[in-house]
Amino acid sequence: MGKPSSTCFTGNPTVKQQLDNAGEGAGVEEGILVGVLIGEGHFGGDGRQPHVTLRMHVRHEALFHWIVSRFGGRLYGPYHHGGRHYFQWMARGAFLRKRLVPLLDAWLSPELDSRSHERYAAMKARYGISD
Repeated sequence: MGKPSSTCFTGNPTVKQQLDNAGEGAGVEEGILVGVLIGEGHFGGDGRQPHVTLRMHVRHEALFHWIVSRFGGRLYGPYHHGGRHYFQWMARGAFLRKRLVPLLDAWLSPELDSRSHERYAAMKARYGISD
């Protein structure tokens, strides 16, 4: 029997097909990023442009550097105020539209996390980001 086609019936690749078609380890790395964004990220904007923000304690510094080295975006901090010590990673502009949106479109679904998907879809609608 031949290898299955690269897309499923709906035209959207299944998670298994995405992993099969990704470069070695790429699917796992993308999954880690999406998981972190679901748990800790913010999908929004400043009224003029969309952005995805990830803010976490400085003890997660290595994770932030890993995200920047694998995917890009901008890392800010460390910040120390109000009793909080954190880094902030931001995705906006061309990086957001060309790199992060396709990744989130492929991986973030209502079945995975409905609340994050709703926030992501609202950000895309508000700022005119098409699929």
